[in-house]
Amino acid sequence: MEDQIQDENKLIALRREKLAELRAQGNAYPNDFRRDSMALDLHEKYAGKEKEWFNDNLVTVKVAGRLIAKRIMGKASFARLKDQSAEIQLFLQRDALGEDIYSQFKQYDIGDIVGAEGELFQTKTGELSVRVKQIQLLTKSLRPLPEKYHGLADQELKYRQRYVDLMVNEKSRETFRIRAKTINYLRQFLNERGYLEIESPMMQSIPGGATAKPFVTHHNALDIELFMRVAQELYVKRTIVGCFDKVYELNRVFRNEGLSTRHNPEFTMLEYNEAYVDYNDYMDMTEEMIRGVVQHILGTTTVEYQGESYDFGKSFERLTLFDSILKFNPTLSADQLNDIAQTRQIARDLKIEVKDDDGLGKIQTEIFEATVEDKLKNPTFITSYPAEVSPLSRPDDNNPDITDRFELFIGGRELVNGFSELNDPEIQAQRFKEQVELKDAGDDEAMYYDKDYIRALEYGLPPNAGGGIGIDRLVMLLTDSTSIRDVILFPHMRPEADVS
Repeated sequence: MEDQIQDENKLIALRREKLAELRAQGNAYPNDFRRDSMALDLHEKYAGKEKEWFNDNLVTVKVAGRLIAKRIMGKASFARLKDQSAEIQLFLQRDALGEDIYSQFKQYDIGDIVGAEGELFQTKTGELSVRVKQIQLLTKSLRPLPEKYHGLADQELKYRQRYVDLMVNEKSRETFRIRAKTINYLRQFLNERGYLEIESPMMQSIPGGATAKPFVTHHNALDIELFMRVAQELYVKRTIVGCFDKVYELNRVFRNEGLSTRHNPEFTMLEYNEAYVDYNDYMDMTEEMIRGVVQHILGTTTVEYQGESYDFGKSFERLTLFDSILKFNPTLSADQLNDIAQTRQIARDLKIEVKDDDGLGKIQTEIFEATVEDKLKNPTFITSYPAEVSPLSRPDDNNPDITDRFELFIGGRELVNGFSELNDPEIQAQRFKEQVELKDAGDDEAMYYDKDYIRALEYGLPPNAGGGIGIDRLVMLLTDSTSIRDVILFPHMRPEADVS
């Protein structure tokens, strides 16, 4: 490893010497080249043209990008240029460029950014290429790229230096193209249905909308403590109070919790709410939206993820949380699950930590998470969550101990959380008080009492339903990615001891 670092430092020193020579000659970082063609467009437009066609039709192009390969052959050379879209081959001749320019080209390094102008032609092997008439070094690359066939072997280095990963790894670039297409599809889906996209505060005096531990910051001008938001939900519903009946926000939220392959403290969430619908309507719409984005991105309703196939073409299964526990735990009975003492014993047998003040609904949810979640492979809605773990959800009309709430599971992980919203200000105030009691008892993830949100409800929140989709997990599914960091361009990492 030390020898490798020393070799790289030598290469960097040599490249810095070349940069010093460029500085001595004038402008080392010119910005007067204007590209008029992208590599992929050229390949698509001129695919299938015969060699003779180019002899009869002069096509002059200006291309620019990163030099990724170079082969010097005396008076002629080949090089490969890579732009955002694809690669294209360059053919350079000393007689066409002149001795000075050709000599300068031979000093270019792999990784340099260049602009080239010339005529399209087809080589003997049938490859579309540019016969270069002019070439210009636009940016000197001072650090060598990873070896072509090995790329970045260190996974942590891929996350730390994503810019290098993107240069050498087509799969990474495709992942983030898919991420962008996914977000665009979701926005278009909601926009076409009359939803209004909003932006709510990322720094809040009271973090609400989810049971999660917040990040804390300080507003110097106001001299107040603020929290990075843990969800967009409460502001989306405030907007519905203000007479916008269909609202969504697609942006970042922050939860000061652990890291894992499925969790990142900073992540992207789509929060969407509509007045005069309920959670059943929203399950239908969410199913349509998720199936649509899968079809749009993959061209099929079958998702292949980590060696397993998930079918989005069929109607998504729907189970209550209670029934799902019984389905995947055939030795348990409904009577046992409805008895607090027996349920506590079941949890203890499963090595689940249960607190003395945990109620029946909380323990049932813990049993569900321990024994059911990872078995929900094909898209499945779990409904009727206990009120104890759903402080913002509307209680069921026939059983106030459960709520009109759903979560969508795919591949054994939760992707969407939604419910008919609680719009009774007095019940919501009581729910907040119960959350404060939990926080006072040491629960860092319990909610705060949000007096202004209660005031908004007192003006009248129309009956409505809302949902939240974890964009990162959705993109993981669509790109067959094992870790959430694979789908976040620049994930947070522990500081390096030496970043030189």
